[in-house]
Amino acid sequence: MAPGEKLDPVPDSFILQPPTFYPVVPYITTIFGGLHAGKMVVLQGAVPRDARRFQVDFQCGCSLDPRPDIAIHFNPRFHTTRPHVICNTLHAGHWQMEARWPGLALQRGASFLILFLFGNEAVKVSVNGQHFLHYRYRLPLSRVDTLGIFGDISVQAVGFLNISPFAEGSREYPAGHPLLLQSPELELPCSRTLPQGLWPGQVIIVRGLVLQEPKDFTLSLRDEAARTPVMLRASFADRTLAWVSPWGRKTLILAPFLFHPQRFFEVWIELILNQ
Repeated sequence: MAPGEKLDPVPDSFILQPPTFYPVVPYITTIFGGLHAGKMVVLQGAVPRDARRFQVDFQCGCSLDPRPDIAIHFNPRFHTTRPHVICNTLHAGHWQMEARWPGLALQRGASFLILFLFGNEAVKVSVNGQHFLHYRYRLPLSRVDTLGIFGDISVQAVGFLNISPFAEGSREYPAGHPLLLQSPELELPCSRTLPQGLWPGQVIIVRGLVLQEPKDFTLSLRDEAARTPVMLRASFADRTLAWVSPWGRKTLILAPFLFHPQRFFEVWIELILNQ
């Protein structure tokens, strides 16, 4: 791709589930409908300068105990004298024979676009538009329903796409477009409508990246009259979290201040019925 060349957005019809922007690592998510031949997973981010290793696991479930089977374990390692990638499969608690690829196509301190392209018998992996490896399945692809990302990695976006627009039998990789992180829809101040309003048990998740010199930020819920029934405010000046009432009264939240400059964050707001 030529410098400065603009990429067309990924057509909505190819997107199989909403992309995730700036997830907090370790990150685990459900793959809607599981995996099958013809799906792609796009991972966009950067490798920290002091990275030792990270892994992308395509799992058969998300339990902690017992540990789920891992059909595809993609594990770049940077801390060895010869950086390389390990792929393997975990079955019934035991790792199988690992496959190793030298000539790591990822570099510390550099951004990347990794594309996992799932075929009938193997997954092909490209890095920044160039083929890097293919790994034959050792467990049925149909068992995979969870994606896990762990280790030393900064993730900007994860996308789940369909390759059906490309010619049958083509040996070329589909174009792995970077997801639109600079979309005007993600600029601040940002507001979104809740079509069905609020209800007990509802969970609202906000993910983002703290700027280098932050002052504060707020998350608020508003009604149709633009009134703010509740507001969450994070202040970097005194490192406090507080609920702010519609009348300006602050109630400090007795919890550690976990926001840091140039770090990703994830806020969950769960609505609980007041008995």
